[in-house]
Amino acid sequence: MPKITTLTALFAAVFLLTACSEPAVTNNDPKVTAEPVVSQQQSEPLLTVYKTSSCGCCKKWISHIEQNGITAIAKDYDDLSFIKNRYGIQPNHISCHTAVSENGYVFEGHIPAKYIHMFLAEPVANAIGLTVPAMPLGSPGMEVGDRFMPYDILVLLKDGTSKVYATIDSYNMQL
Repeated sequence: MPKITTLTALFAAVFLLTACSEPAVTNNDPKVTAEPVVSQQQSEPLLTVYKTSSCGCCKKWISHIEQNGITAIAKDYDDLSFIKNRYGIQPNHISCHTAVSENGYVFEGHIPAKYIHMFLAEPVANAIGLTVPAMPLGSPGMEVGDRFMPYDILVLLKDGTSKVYATIDSYNMQL
């Protein structure tokens, strides 16, 4: 498999972010309040997923988590910046969608379902959640044939910093 240069990876990430984003619309209501939702079945985690209506990779990620035992309620908005600000997601940790668990943990971006389950079973002290910044090729929802770009899942800490939670070196590590 040919090595991907940093410049090529950066170009791919910018292209994918642009392709998956929607132009800002000024009629968005940034005063939406968080809706506490209680899962009907305690054994299956419930995430509220904030996304734009036109983002296909977000829809594919939701399918991935639902196929892996997580219930998702999608909420579409034209601009997600108010959600990212509300939950303290720093600009360097942003991806295309933000999911929030019943107990307030955030899951930003294309995190494999198995790592969401692991985190919810044993949350990291002083953490607000997990992120996969940008949109790595081959991550759940970002599949393009058999192409795969290794990436890190980061734990987001309350002080705004992050640290590596898991390094995903192969597609199979996501299953």
